[in-house]
Amino acid sequence: MPPLLGALTTVVEPNSKLGFPLLTFLVFLPAIGAIVTMLMPVRRPELSRAVGYVTSMATFGMALFLLTQFDTNPLDSGYQLLENHSWIGQLGVRWTLGVDGISLFMVALSALLFPIAILASAKVEKPKQFIVWMLLLESAMIGLFLALDAMIFFFFFEFVLVPMYFLIAGWGHDNRRYAAMKFFLFTMTGSAFLFAGIVSVAFMHQHSTHVLTFDVGTLTNWAAANIHGGTAKVLFLAFAVGFAVKVPLFPFHTWLPDAHTDAPTAGSVVLAGVMLKIGAYGFLRFAIPFFPQAAVDLAPLLIVLAVIGITYGAIVAAMQPNLKRIIAYSSVAHLGFVVLGVFALTNQGISGGLFTMLSHGLTTGALFLLVGMLYDRRHTYELSRFRGIWKAAPVFGGLFVAATFASIGLPGFSGFVGEFLSLLGAFLTSRWYVVVASTGVILAAVYLLWAVQRAFTGEPDDENRATPDINFRELVTVVPLLGLSLFLGFYPKPVLDRLQPSVNALIRHVEANSDYKAPTVPTVVAPQKGEGK
Repeated sequence: MPPLLGALTTVVEPNSKLGFPLLTFLVFLPAIGAIVTMLMPVRRPELSRAVGYVTSMATFGMALFLLTQFDTNPLDSGYQLLENHSWIGQLGVRWTLGVDGISLFMVALSALLFPIAILASAKVEKPKQFIVWMLLLESAMIGLFLALDAMIFFFFFEFVLVPMYFLIAGWGHDNRRYAAMKFFLFTMTGSAFLFAGIVSVAFMHQHSTHVLTFDVGTLTNWAAANIHGGTAKVLFLAFAVGFAVKVPLFPFHTWLPDAHTDAPTAGSVVLAGVMLKIGAYGFLRFAIPFFPQAAVDLAPLLIVLAVIGITYGAIVAAMQPNLKRIIAYSSVAHLGFVVLGVFALTNQGISGGLFTMLSHGLTTGALFLLVGMLYDRRHTYELSRFRGIWKAAPVFGGLFVAATFASIGLPGFSGFVGEFLSLLGAFLTSRWYVVVASTGVILAAVYLLWAVQRAFTGEPDDENRATPDINFRELVTVVPLLGLSLFLGFYPKPVLDRLQPSVNALIRHVEANSDYKAPTVPTVVAPQKGEGK
């Protein structure tokens, strides 16, 4: 195996001294909490809520511990804390978990958002069922990002649809059943293409080696070296359709506005914060490493769709009379920046895409929380029903403006770092696409600030004048997200240091298995004293 080819699958175990399977605990702790919640009596909803709070916070604590145990050595580009056990031997399926720089912060973000979403839903009806579905969803999300067996990944990839379907259909708004069914059918259709791609690669590997396996590392090395030409492109497209629906990438995005608009607040926070990132993560974990030459050849197509999504999402958002739909369409634009950075296939671009995935979860999660609080007060999302909210609820209005600035990508917030790196990385390979995509940054300021002007400024009428300000419980849910976005905006180094080794390994893998050579940013060397002006 060439050394560059093996870089993606190197196993790094600096923390084997832990003595317990940390990653398996992370995956199953929320599911155990869901089982405990099922045993709680319906007449004691406070017990179900308590189990939800304790379980989600314990999972978050374990995720923080994972961050401390992750080795930041730049040479450690492979999977850490690997767990590998036999599961379904006859089918070649193994319980294989691991974490690297690409998955680390998606696990941490999932663990952060779920306790916040549960706390924000303290007044939800039927809390027992709600907590069960939320904890099952958290378990599936974390398992998905840690899975290093393609069939285990696909199981979690599909299972997340079930809790989210019931959360939308059971606790959503007016058209919740339609939105839930549309979400389920769209994503299930995309999953069919993904399943076909995974099984095809595994069976082709079995035909060649007489060994059936779904191990991601094994299939990555074998597929990159042995699947070429039209076959590679067809299989890449099969994976791409499955992941593009999840992003969602234009034109597969039409399920998203309906799902966001009619989902409960917690559902929107989780959907925007982590579930939309599954598609981009899948591109980085499967589609690009499996078929590097096909990824290089078809990158222009994905970049075009990303740029269309950026501009289309921004323009349509500006036309929406519904505040929640504005934020929903903004997610289409933001995820366009993620895909643009990923398929720039440069260090800066992929790092920017990953950083934007994290940043978007913080900023858009905060926006959806605030919009949900506004709905609890006014029972509407229609902008025409709002005016002068800032005068009636000054702290709430200030937080909403701060979240708006963070979502726009104002310098000082994390959104600026991610979008800047994505555009910089893409500029090295696709500069005219970047010129068009940059208009999305300007349009984001237009539609979000215009929405703030219509809803929060001016003189409130009698209904809006009675709007209560934000309370302590609501502050606890929003302030950590905005504070973390602000911190990472000024100091992104802790995230970038942990991303870089895995991103570098991915780029080396693509270069070693294709005709692609990643460009680099020219280094400007300051003249030494005495060398002239």
